[in-house]
Amino acid sequence: MEPMRETLRWYGPDDPVSLDNVKQAGATEVVSALHHIYDGSPWSDADIAVQKAQVDAAGLTWSIVESIPVHNEIKIAGPGRARYIGWYKDSIRALARQGIKTLCYNFMPVVDWTRTDLTYRMPSTGYALRFDAVDFAAYDLFVLKRPRVAQDYTDAQIAAAETRLKRLTDDDIARIERILIAGLPASERKFDRASFLDALLEYDGMSGDDLRANLAHFLNEIVPVAEDNGIQLCIHPR
Repeated sequence: MEPMRETLRWYGPDDPVSLDNVKQAGATEVVSALHHIYDGSPWSDADIAVQKAQVDAAGLTWSIVESIPVHNEIKIAGPGRARYIGWYKDSIRALARQGIKTLCYNFMPVVDWTRTDLTYRMPSTGYALRFDAVDFAAYDLFVLKRPRVAQDYTDAQIAAAETRLKRLTDDDIARIERILIAGLPASERKFDRASFLDALLEYDGMSGDDLRANLAHFLNEIVPVAEDNGIQLCIHPR
């Protein structure tokens, strides 16, 4: 059995966690991406090679990409879907030419992941990411006010959210909103409250089966390219 390889996420040259920090933590490899290319454009051999050279120079290996962003047009089956899938295939081929053979991706709508606190103080005195479902519901129900939002919650959840809202200050709400709509580095869009609501409404009426069908179409297109180029694909769970 192959021994476990220790890797750490690195968000590129602007990451406050340096490659020296990665080594100090004991990792020998990094999980990274070209975070300055976030709009669905293809990754070039030259751009990949520049970042790979930085990692190599630090005595580490860039072995996994997380992620090549899946453009929203692909997720909603928009009119630009074929173009963005074509560019995604180009990026896969470029990764293979640079010797990077594992690609993690996700198919989550809008912001990819959701937290309500990025610096939650743990009993150990360290910090962690945290998702508080009641904070989220209070924002969703009474601040963002999505159409027909109440149907997504039970009466008990709505009551708990209303009670929580009374305890939240304007600063608390602003902080929760900022964190919720931040998305990942390399997100194709940045949001304020109005544009965040508009982005969510692009999925209005889309069922889970509809989203899975769009994922299936995407995979039918890219998996043969990945297989031809020796790329392993890993989907990030919801």
